[in-house]
Amino acid sequence: MKIAVYCSSREDLGPDVTGAAEMVGSAIGRCGATLVYGGVNAGLMHTVAGAASRAGARVLGVVPEVFRHRADPVCDEVVFTSDLNERKGVMIRQADIFIVLPGGLGTIDEWLSTLSDIMVRERVDRDADRPILVLNLNGMYDGMVRQLCETAGSVFARGKRVDRSLVFSTARELVAALESLV
Repeated sequence: MKIAVYCSSREDLGPDVTGAAEMVGSAIGRCGATLVYGGVNAGLMHTVAGAASRAGARVLGVVPEVFRHRADPVCDEVVFTSDLNERKGVMIRQADIFIVLPGGLGTIDEWLSTLSDIMVRERVDRDADRPILVLNLNGMYDGMVRQLCETAGSVFARGKRVDRSLVFSTARELVAALESLV
């Protein structure tokens, strides 16, 4: 089982955010899964990877060449890609489950790209539909969740499952859902 985690590379995000990332990383390790993540030694990315590794997970980092110098030493394996778009594609193809933790534009981009990829692929591959678990810590993604629901109800959505992401307000709820999936 491979679990991709999308999250911030920012430092000093506070104990509620880093604690949630540690809880999720530890759960991935306890499940005996492989963590697939952005592979850099920074912020929540490193926090999740360190916790997952300490709990027994294999850690696969997917790093764009421009960040080669920031590759996380906690990784058991590093795949270098030409750019961020290639990194997303590698992560999407690798993972069985996706987790979205707090993050900025890159994290949101990864979440929406994964959602789009699943919706396109499921037309020809019934195994394409994989869970996307979102930690909406302190309402961080309230606006995005509302937008996805609005889009799903609109005439513009080709698939009515645009809002398929499973959204949780606490790391404990997300971890419980993850454990029920693996």
